[in-house]
Amino acid sequence: MTLYGYARVSTADQDLSLQESLLQAAGCDLIRSEIASGSSRTGRVELKLLLEFIQRGDTLMVTRVDRLARSIKDLQDIVFLLKERGIALKATEQPVDTDSASGKAFLDMLGVFAEFETNLRRERQLDGIAAAKARGVYRGRKRSVDRSEVQRLRDVERLGATEIARRLGIGRASVYRAFASEERAG
Repeated sequence: MTLYGYARVSTADQDLSLQESLLQAAGCDLIRSEIASGSSRTGRVELKLLLEFIQRGDTLMVTRVDRLARSIKDLQDIVFLLKERGIALKATEQPVDTDSASGKAFLDMLGVFAEFETNLRRERQLDGIAAAKARGVYRGRKRSVDRSEVQRLRDVERLGATEIARRLGIGRASVYRAFASEERAG
């Protein structure tokens, strides 16, 4: 029976060391860590790897349930997968026990609150963007494609989309969007 730890932060400016220390102190034999959003399992390579090699009788340990998932559906899917394979789930900072009805209910509530927190953050961000737009401050991100250079390469040097994309280090779809915006403007 092996105790596996999983640590996750959402952005590179956040620190994994506290979670890793707590998991080590809890006795984890192996800890997998990653920087990825918890709102989906997409792109979470370390979690996928852990879920593939963890075996019946092992335990998956996190510091808090929101480190595992910020979506109630993802959390329930992960818990179902673990339970089906005979793997326990524990959290160092929360009384998670998937073997009892009250423990399962508590786990689901933690998942609901994690998703709620994510949705609140998204709403605040959208409200902030709307307010900034109303003040004329927010302009969106800066263009990564120099449309005039795309136009020049097409009209002056007579290059096709593939060669323009290669020269500018951008995708062909970006070149075609630049072409389309020029046609709409012209």
